[in-house]
Amino acid sequence: MLHWPRRFRASWGGNVDVRVETPDQPAIVPISRHTLHGELVERLRDMIIEGRLAPGSRINEGPLGTSLGVSRTPLREAIKFVASEGLIELVPGRGAVVKAMTPNDVREMLQVLTGLEVMAGRLACLAASAGQIAELRVLHNAMMAFYASRNRLEYYKCNQAIHTGIARLSGNAFLAAQHEAIQSRLKRIRFLGNEGPSKWAGAVAEHEDMIIALEARDKDRLAAVLTAHLERTWDRVCDTL
Repeated sequence: MLHWPRRFRASWGGNVDVRVETPDQPAIVPISRHTLHGELVERLRDMIIEGRLAPGSRINEGPLGTSLGVSRTPLREAIKFVASEGLIELVPGRGAVVKAMTPNDVREMLQVLTGLEVMAGRLACLAASAGQIAELRVLHNAMMAFYASRNRLEYYKCNQAIHTGIARLSGNAFLAAQHEAIQSRLKRIRFLGNEGPSKWAGAVAEHEDMIIALEARDKDRLAAVLTAHLERTWDRVCDTL
C-alpha cells in the first residue's frame, strides 16, 4: 500500500510529516531520497527514539551504513550532527555511543523544561497571531489523526512540534533556543511517556486542553495545563528509566 506524504511547515519553523498511516515495513529501510544528510539525521533520531539503537550502545558505522545503503562519510556527518543535539556521545576509544541518562538527569531537565514552557505559554497567549495559533491547531489535528491510527512515532513528532511551536510563539528567541536544546536531549524519554494505552490517552487529553487554552489566549489556564502535563510526563516515564 502506498502512502503519500504531505509536509506541514509552519511560519515559526516547524517541519513535520503529517501523513496518516499505519506503516508495516522492515526495521531499517535503505535511504533513497536526495536530501541525504537530513534523511540520515532523521533516521538516526527515529532509531534512537524507538530504541532500535539502545541507550549506552556503540554505533557501528559499517553495518549501519550498509543497512541504510550509505557510505561511512555521510553517516559520520549525520552522527556528528545528532551528537550536537545530545542524543549521541562521541567517546574517545569507543566512538559514537547512544546517550544514556540517569533518572536524576531526566528529572532535572523536565523541571527546567516546565519553567520554560510555562513562560512560553504565557507569552504566546499575548504575542502569537491568530494565524500562528491556527497553524498549531492544524498540527494538533494531525497529531490526533495519528493517535486514532495508533501511529506512535508520527504522533510523537507532531506532539513535540507543538511544544516547539509554543516556545517559538513566545517571541523570545533565547527561550526557544534553550527549550530546543533540552527537548532534543529528551526525545527518547518523551517517547516512552506514551508507552501503554492509559499513559498515551492521558497525554492526548492534556494536549486537547492545551490547544483550547491557547486558542482562548487564557495564559493562566495554559500555564496550569503545561505544568501538569510535564509533571505527569515524569510520572509516566520514571518507572522505565
